[in-house]
Amino acid sequence: ETGSEDIDILPNGLAFISSGLKYPGMHSFAPDKPGEIFLMDLNEGSPRAVELRISRGFDLASFNPHGISTYVD
Repeated sequence: ETGSEDIDILPNGLAFISSGLKYPGMHSFAPDKPGEIFLMDLNEGSPRAVELRISRGFDLASFNPHGISTYVD
């Protein structure tokens, strides 16, 4: 509903997707909904995005993801 803002695909085929970016003056389909991070396994026959749970104590109400990147150790 709020659209994806960015995606980062790991070498193993896992994709992390940020969603819910809001800018002043930009139309939002869900203005009261916080941002989200989704995971998609591109190795699956019919991949689907699954919302990741965000840790307790994180200020989810103000979460407004712009971009995403991963670090592989």
